[in-house]
Amino acid sequence: MSDTIEAPHSWLAALEVRAVGELALLELARPLRGLLPRGDGHHVVVLPGFTADDRSTRPLRRLLDDLGYRSHGWGLGENLGPTPHVLRGVRRLVDRTHETSGAPVSIIGWSLGGIFARELARASPEMVRQVITLGSPIQMVETDRSSASARYHALRHLHDSSRPRRLVRAAFLPPLEVPSTSVYSRTDGVVRWQASLIRRSERSENIRVVGSHCGLGFNLSVVVAIADRLAQPLGSWKPFTAPFLLRAWYPPVDDLDPSRLP
Repeated sequence: MSDTIEAPHSWLAALEVRAVGELALLELARPLRGLLPRGDGHHVVVLPGFTADDRSTRPLRRLLDDLGYRSHGWGLGENLGPTPHVLRGVRRLVDRTHETSGAPVSIIGWSLGGIFARELARASPEMVRQVITLGSPIQMVETDRSSASARYHALRHLHDSSRPRRLVRAAFLPPLEVPSTSVYSRTDGVVRWQASLIRRSERSENIRVVGSHCGLGFNLSVVVAIADRLAQPLGSWKPFTAPFLLRAWYPPVDDLDPSRLP
């Protein structure tokens, strides 16, 4: 067995065009948003994926605002990876939002944004209510590859050289102290799905959906899961149970087996 997580098959990468249809379906479903659970007004920070910016998360943030949350884009332009500008900026954003709200904030991170979300929660659990990641390469280390690896490595000269190298898979690190949800798809064309799994515990879970990597932020099944996760009262987190009529949207979940990584 190889000791490296490889990029998804090229045919899966070619299917990423599905994201256009996923966004269209979300817009067509706008009249049904009233069926989603209402929020309690707490603040939600949404971090974009690699090479994306706040435009990619706008549909999700608009939905969250409609549900009664106070959503925040990251306001840092294009996500070029762990540059000093990005690392300082996301920290200041969470600090500022926590201070303004006077309560822990939820963080949703798409792909690489989810790595930043988990690092923020690990560093300052008192500021974070829960973390939800969408297709994030949580288990990847420096020797692994995704469909975006070439672009990522081309930008490494911009990254913070003082940042610790990712040499140990998250499966072998202490779990986060806050509730965490990892949403993943077996048909992800950017990140191999096994890399998005986390250890299941009383405060962590995986949710499997059907969809593309580039459409996870507006996939209908993901939106339903996010609304359900965020609506839980503070301190009463429970694992996701799919609504009865929508169970077909959520295939059986895979459990993380560290011995089978990669």
